[in-house]
Amino acid sequence: MTRTLYRGGRIFTADADPARQWTDAIAVDDETIAAVGADALSADVDAVVELDGALVLPGFTDAHTHLLMMGAALGQVALTEARSLEAIQDLLREARAAEPDALVLRGRGWLFDSIPGGAPTAAMIDAVVSDIPVYLDANDYHSCWVNSAALAELGLTRDTPDPLGGEIGRDATGEPNGMLYETAAVQYSWNQRDATTTDEDRDAAVDRVFDAYVRAGVVGAVDMAFSEHGLAALERAVERHGGSLPIRVAAHWLVENTGDRAQNLAQLDRVVELAGRASSPWLRVVGIKLILDGTIDACTAAMGAPYADGSHAGPIWPLDDLAPVVEAADAAGLQIAMHAIGDAASDAALTAIERAIAVNGDIARRHRLEHLEYAAPGTAERMARLGVTASMQPVHADPAIFANWAAMLGDDRVDRAFPWPEYEEAGTLLAFSTDAPTAPYDALANMYVAVTRASALDASVPAVHPQYALPLANAIAHATRDAAASVGDGRTRGRLAPGFAADFAVFDADPFTEGAASLLRTRAVRTVVAGRVVFSAEGVAAR
Repeated sequence: MTRTLYRGGRIFTADADPARQWTDAIAVDDETIAAVGADALSADVDAVVELDGALVLPGFTDAHTHLLMMGAALGQVALTEARSLEAIQDLLREARAAEPDALVLRGRGWLFDSIPGGAPTAAMIDAVVSDIPVYLDANDYHSCWVNSAALAELGLTRDTPDPLGGEIGRDATGEPNGMLYETAAVQYSWNQRDATTTDEDRDAAVDRVFDAYVRAGVVGAVDMAFSEHGLAALERAVERHGGSLPIRVAAHWLVENTGDRAQNLAQLDRVVELAGRASSPWLRVVGIKLILDGTIDACTAAMGAPYADGSHAGPIWPLDDLAPVVEAADAAGLQIAMHAIGDAASDAALTAIERAIAVNGDIARRHRLEHLEYAAPGTAERMARLGVTASMQPVHADPAIFANWAAMLGDDRVDRAFPWPEYEEAGTLLAFSTDAPTAPYDALANMYVAVTRASALDASVPAVHPQYALPLANAIAHATRDAAASVGDGRTRGRLAPGFAADFAVFDADPFTEGAASLLRTRAVRTVVAGRVVFSAEGVAAR
């Protein structure tokens, strides 16, 4: 056993007791924290790291992310900051010129309010790139915008029916117009992507994700759309890394609504098999993911009342389809994570959980609702009673992307957008994450939005709903301690305390003393996972 002492820092422990939230030293025995504070300083050690007053935080767990998609996105054309059609077209033109031998062009992150009328068409892309297929995932990854070459590659025509829970956008004559919404994006664009992506491509994507995360002080991730491709890629990564990974990965297997109860339930068999494997601290399947609705920006989230334009989207998982899957997964001991952005979706999710509890009785469970961008009053209290985690993403509330969200609702529902204090006050476990690549993966930028309700993307945009901002200590606890607890790890990691995993990060500035604005310029200089230094900035070393 080797004991390493980290001393002389401002160490935030993320303890629930404010009296124990700060210390100045931690002692690490191999993979585990052995002691903190005076106990750490009084023990014999093998090595010492002088922190010189630096801030140390428990490592962040990105409690809702998409690893392969994020890794792929890091290599695609970034379109979020292009706030006009012309700007998007310029980026696509430049990308095509930069890779003249490319057979496909992929981009991500465009916003609906950057397009005239919020209505993208294939012709808009054709005007700058028409010789190869172009696939552009929207910022929320619930829609895909393609050009005419991509429509042809996918074989989409006026006679192609809309899939269950999705829509192929069409022009006035009924021809596909270049937009694929919800399950249409999954079944056509994403399936085509998966079929043409090589294992080498996926391995490169995984390596990009690991590198990006450890540089951001992230020590764990919860993948929310796991599949055979992701499983194989992560298993290869474990082999490359000698039986471990740079970060800890828990995964929820994506279960799709086929419209057939037997087929829906049959999808659980593979998840039960994977979840029953010997537990690993590096890669494990913990449950299932169900996408109940779409997004408010695209008017596809299931709401209790119509959108401003009069539309009223239905759920992807109607309750009659949802309840049997939730009951079976609950009985099998799987954690259920349900994407529920609109209030009708969260109501259906909680109703399905209540029915499962009535049938399956008092068994250990910790289910989750993802996003909760608009939820009806009383939802937080209902979740607290049921022991359901609120998994939310501060970066989705960034004011720079909020205007379209608000316009789609157009009424007083806008005043209840992302009300995080409600969940705290109700006693609901609140886990923060980024949902990368639908938003930037940077952990501290995420914290900036959480504690200011201002924009991490555009400083010129004023804050929205500052009454919902949180204290910095609370926000970091939700992204470390509570994020770890959201996948059942609350007693083993997420805090800096004796017996907990030695997962933490050292930063080059201290937003607690320098103010929230410093979150946007603070960087990790060392990230430690299971006692191993997985990232160290140049010039930073143990002394």
